Amino acid sequence: MTSAAQAPQPVAKSAHPEHLGHVIFIAAAAAMGGFLFGYDSAVINGAVEAIRSRYDIGSAALAQVIAIALIGCAIGAATAGRMADRIGRIRCMQISAVLFTISAVGSALPFALWDLAFWRIIGGFAIGMASVIGPAYIAEVSPAAYRGRLGSFQQAAIVVGIAISQLVNWGILNAADGDQRGKLLGLEAWQVMLGVMVIPAVLYGLLSFAIPESPRFLLSVGRRDRAREVLSEVEGDGVDLDARVDEIEHAMKSEHKSSFKDLLGGTFFFKPIVWIGIGLSVFQQFVGINVAFYYSSTLWQSVGVDPSDSFFYSFTTSIINIVGTVIAMIFVDRIGRKPLALIGSVGMVIGLGLEAWAFSYDLVDGKLPATQGWVALIAAHIFVLFFALSWGVVVWVFLGEMFPNRIRAAALGVAASAQWIANWAITASFPSLADWNLSGTYVIYTIFAALSIPFVLKFVKETKGKALEEMG
Repeated sequence: MTSAAQAPQPVAKSAHPEHLGHVIFIAAAAAMGGFLFGYDSAVINGAVEAIRSRYDIGSAALAQVIAIALIGCAIGAATAGRMADRIGRIRCMQISAVLFTISAVGSALPFALWDLAFWRIIGGFAIGMASVIGPAYIAEVSPAAYRGRLGSFQQAAIVVGIAISQLVNWGILNAADGDQRGKLLGLEAWQVMLGVMVIPAVLYGLLSFAIPESPRFLLSVGRRDRAREVLSEVEGDGVDLDARVDEIEHAMKSEHKSSFKDLLGGTFFFKPIVWIGIGLSVFQQFVGINVAFYYSSTLWQSVGVDPSDSFFYSFTTSIINIVGTVIAMIFVDRIGRKPLALIGSVGMVIGLGLEAWAFSYDLVDGKLPATQGWVALIAAHIFVLFFALSWGVVVWVFLGEMFPNRIRAAALGVAASAQWIANWAITASFPSLADWNLSGTYVIYTIFAALSIPFVLKFVKETKGKALEEMG
């Protein structure tokens, strides 16, 4: 075994131009998992009211059907890493694609409410797998000079998936004359919405056969020659392949595999830095962002907006989400993570506060008064914009950078699990809270957005420009 003193020096270089197009294709193909992540997460938005009507269920039961996918997400995310180390990244992508396909078909053709919930759990498991495998694979095949930009493909694919799902839902609703339960292709419109995901799921599966396995996994199973071939494909002919193989193998041998036990310590069970990571994850969800993607069409219809218009507003919100994400990708390395988070928190407080004010007015003929209606609509877009340009991206950057090397993997796993749990809590509670008091619900989200400001100021340290080895 190579000693630390004899560790190979990094030799990674930027990919030659003739290889860059191929590398972009590989990263984009892997990011299809992110597209499906976003698509499957948000497509249910178009079916909420139809499911309530078809199965004649109350808000509490409806919330569980919507939120139950998050249980599958948590299980998929928790098991994907270990599975990928055993059978490979590509095989995991293929399994994920199959699960997305099965979930789409099952959700489109449910016999009853219980099996619709089951198919959503299957889809959630696929989402959880895709959320782990995509970024890991892209990082492992990307040349160092392009890793950051190629890694951003995953987040970009997620927000595009959300937007496309809302556009498809809107198109299907118009084809069904504005009725979510209107007949289309022999099914109700909402069933078609859920079933359309078969198309990107099959495409994801096909693309997985066109991209190479990760060099890191190939070396872990002794396929050294194939690893050299893949490295040549993605890093160019000018790279010393033997030296690159030695570098990767040395890094794999010297890695400390963090465990849950490494996170323990401090006054309150976990080390303080782990609690900060959990806090970032919880605040990211407790501002109510997923209400905008799971329930927005229902929300607008509840205040008198026409169903077709409500679906269109869901699509425009998704476009704003993309714009905000692009802004974050441009500025996160320029102005820093912490300032961006604070800017986002202030903007979210304004947007959520205005929504809470608008929803506090009584409906007139089943609709919000005109002024309050426009304020609610504009404020919702402000909220999503400021979330996307800050907490939507910055939290994941923080979680990838803030932990010391020796606990990074385990701490990230705990923080991500906290995020899924918080996501479930918000998703499962919204219908009942909205029935209780819609304005009061948005006051709660506003309070959490406001509390995120002192949390960031007091506990979160800037990680911009610091090497990962500096995180202590």
